Amino acid sequence: MIPAFNEESVIRQCLFAALYQSVPAAEIIVVDNKSTDATVDLVRQVQAEYPDAPLKLLRQDEEQGLIPTRNFGLDQAEGDVLGRIDADSILEPDWVEQVQNAFADPDVMAATGPVLYYDMPLRRFGLQADDQMRRFVLKLAKKQYHFLFGSNMALRREAWTIIRNDVCRDEADEMHEDIDISVHLTDHALKILYVPEMVSGMSARRLEDSPKDYRYYVTRFDRTYANHKIRNRVVRAPRLIFMGVYYPAKLLRRVHQARTRQVVPRGGI
Repeated sequence: MIPAFNEESVIRQCLFAALYQSVPAAEIIVVDNKSTDATVDLVRQVQAEYPDAPLKLLRQDEEQGLIPTRNFGLDQAEGDVLGRIDADSILEPDWVEQVQNAFADPDVMAATGPVLYYDMPLRRFGLQADDQMRRFVLKLAKKQYHFLFGSNMALRREAWTIIRNDVCRDEADEMHEDIDISVHLTDHALKILYVPEMVSGMSARRLEDSPKDYRYYVTRFDRTYANHKIRNRVVRAPRLIFMGVYYPAKLLRRVHQARTRQVVPRGGI
């Protein structure tokens, strides 16, 4: 399931990656949330190009926001295991297969994996670093995992049914909605699995935010845990890590963009 709002620049590549899987997905759902750009037209275009693909386009126009759009999409999905990615996600070709492998264990109720920043240099090194960071946080938390990642996650329909009426609405838009899901799953003692092989690419476009906006984004971790009255010092780790990498990663991204920018030669006689 893919929530989408004005994602014309990335939605096609996201859908192509979801379509070209070693094990086909049973359904691929895009939930458009009042887009004003060409997002809907592009999804319909891909539907026309791949008429046999299980690609569905739904509209959630009652409310603006990620959480109501996410909830609507998960409610409408028909499978026993519900994948959830972002519109800028680019799944690795075996993502569906790895999800199936993870949920072969009937005790697993949700799963997440590392991400590869496809518009950064040293992508495979970045993937290894992301994987090690997530393992580190998991170790600190002593396996009580509160860190599902919205760009790369799946949960069992049974689990979604259990927490559906508990997840926070967050109308003030102050929290991380994926961490909120994680906390509610843990509150119900539902097993969350970290799967290193379950890899999704995503854009590092967040680094384009101003330092103030980026800090507000990162401190959503603190506000999410505070809302749930979780005071463990371990929950500070993601904020500290993300803040620590902001300036070096931003510099790397700028250097990478400068090197890869195509210069169109001027013609002449």
